[in-house]
Amino acid sequence: MADIKIYSAVVCPYAHRTRLVLQEKGIDFDLIEIDLQNKPEGFTKVSPYGKVPAITHGESPVWESAVINEYLDEVFPNPPLLPNSPIAKAQARIWIDFANTRLVPAFSTLLRSTDSQKQEEAKQELYKHLEFIETEALGKLSQDGPYWFGESISLVDFTFYPWFER
Repeated sequence: MADIKIYSAVVCPYAHRTRLVLQEKGIDFDLIEIDLQNKPEGFTKVSPYGKVPAITHGESPVWESAVINEYLDEVFPNPPLLPNSPIAKAQARIWIDFANTRLVPAFSTLLRSTDSQKQEEAKQELYKHLEFIETEALGKLSQDGPYWFGESISLVDFTFYPWFER
């Protein structure tokens, strides 16, 4: 039995982020699939918000994908998934926040809205965010490498990947 348990749902892009981080770091974990329409009793003891992903490390719960991923990077430092310099770390955190507060809401509105006007507005917003990513992130930070910060994969790559895949 692994020391890390991840509470996940195969359809959840946030949980997808954390599963990718666990796999990249080679961390042994037990996967517990949660039916989001029929959550098990006591699940809120692990995830007070009632959402996935959540992990337990020993007896300690951690929830929210961005927080979990930084926690895993600190506790299991190899391979490192944040840049070394404080300014590059700050930039990584800015891009993770950008994904969570700008890209994902526009993406979700586009997919879920039944109002054609709201869909069109969300589409334009999503295009604007993708152009910003292209010019301000990939155009400036990747230095022609395959990843957000060049040659090394980072938490930023794992943060955006589930939405880019979708």
